[in-house]
Amino acid sequence: MKAGEAVFPSTYKHFPNVATAITGATVYDGRGKRIENGVVFMSGGKIVAVGGPDTPIPADIAVFDGTGKFVTPGIIDIHSHLGDYPSPGVDAHSDGNEATSPTTPEVWAEHSVWPQDPGFSRALANGGITALQILPGSANLMGGRSVTLKNVPARTMQGMKFPGAPYSMKMACGENPKRVYGDRGRMPSTRMGNLAVNRETWLGAIDYANDPKAKRDLGKETLVGVLKGEILIQNHCYRADEMALVMDMAKEMGYKVTAFHHAVEAYKIADLLRENDVCSAIWADWYGFKMESYDGILENAAFLQREGACVVIHSDDANDIQRLNQEAAKAQAAGLRLGIEITDATVIGWITYNAAKAMGIGDMTGSLETGKMADVVLWNGDPLSVYSRPEKVWIDGALMFDALNPKTRPVSDFELGQPGEGDVK
Repeated sequence: MKAGEAVFPSTYKHFPNVATAITGATVYDGRGKRIENGVVFMSGGKIVAVGGPDTPIPADIAVFDGTGKFVTPGIIDIHSHLGDYPSPGVDAHSDGNEATSPTTPEVWAEHSVWPQDPGFSRALANGGITALQILPGSANLMGGRSVTLKNVPARTMQGMKFPGAPYSMKMACGENPKRVYGDRGRMPSTRMGNLAVNRETWLGAIDYANDPKAKRDLGKETLVGVLKGEILIQNHCYRADEMALVMDMAKEMGYKVTAFHHAVEAYKIADLLRENDVCSAIWADWYGFKMESYDGILENAAFLQREGACVVIHSDDANDIQRLNQEAAKAQAAGLRLGIEITDATVIGWITYNAAKAMGIGDMTGSLETGKMADVVLWNGDPLSVYSRPEKVWIDGALMFDALNPKTRPVSDFELGQPGEGDVK
């Protein structure tokens, strides 16, 4: 293999598709627009046209009547551990945390992904998930590289790997690293230790980048990729004060934080996050399960949106990923109770375009725009209603799930012959 050539390259190829139009539906385009009695036309794996009832479509294509139904872009989860912590959740499958050193930028989450995880098909059928970012866990200050996947059945990780998606590196601040390594009597055992270890590690990467004779180092390669802007930073962080410190550290070292994950106190520094163009990937209502999450509030997303900051609703959970639409609706409702009105079309963007943008794939997917990947969900009702479910899901224009046709429900080899095989209730 030549220097600079991609390793573990994507072998993903979209499944067979036919030119398809959905007509008569309410369409949310993922960019804040709502179209009544809308039309979505896809062909060749791409979105060809999105518009009102007068949008022209060819006569000889498959047409689905969406009257009374809703269309959104495919739902995207920016924070998942599917494949790295697959079902069944046993020690033999626990491959998400390389908790042997406080900094492990050399590891890649994709090397733990098990494509047979039944969670992938559940996320598709119940949640309309068409793409997801698999992150290492948060035991380490630097947990390693993430991988972005298309949510399709495949024999290998590379068969799912999203073509052209940039890598991210997972970082974590706060309680987890200091607890894991402090309990072992080693640094870091405090928050000041967290920052010190991070800074020393970045300085080592800068020296490596400036030394043409340096021996190849996989961890420093990842860090240099971050410094060059080729690899994004996804940073697990709960407290507002720590997020502010991390943004200052990033400026010192010459990199940028793309998104803070969990970020239960993001509402306290919404202006700083907006000014630094940092997204907050958050839950609707998870808080209080440890001290650094104690000051979370249900209105977090609403306050961020009001201040013009980037909001993403994420899962971090094999069950929650099946209900991101409901999580987004809960966050919207919390704001409304406080008098902050956020349109449905904007809220859909929290689980589609904003997630794609923060994963570096917003120019390819995440919204229903001409030329983008035809990642589309037809919902049997309002997607922000607890009563609604995906009726059909297309990925690159291929119909990957149809609730009305059990034959389209993917079942991994691992599930064959097992109780609950293919169950998507």
